[in-house]
Amino acid sequence: IWELSSAGSEHLPYKQRVGGSNPSAPTKKTLAFSQGFFVLLMAHFYILFSQTRNKYYIGHTTEPLEERLRKHNSNHKGFTGSSSDWKVVYAEVFSTKDLAYAREREVKKWKSRKLIEKLAGSGHPDS
Repeated sequence: IWELSSAGSEHLPYKQRVGGSNPSAPTKKTLAFSQGFFVLLMAHFYILFSQTRNKYYIGHTTEPLEERLRKHNSNHKGFTGSSSDWKVVYAEVFSTKDLAYAREREVKKWKSRKLIEKLAGSGHPDS
């Protein structure tokens, strides 16, 4: 499911907009030194879907995607905290956090549930 989309943009009424993260400033660091070795840090752009809320969440992370999903599904005060059935319906891997964050901003600018569902494709639980 690691693919790129060239979909355009459409607009939805305010109520139907897609939520997402409010990330800190992107960093330029892509290599980390660990136990005498340089390790390439991967960054992910991802889309989550909650069946109970019928909503999408768009974000990016340098954490392992499974760990980030676990945090989204935990009980917390953020946008994803009110339900614990979030599933990854789409993801892309990038070599830097900057690139993943840029992709997140690109998709959020669409403000279109229809385009997000098209991007998620067969990864959507209802497809």
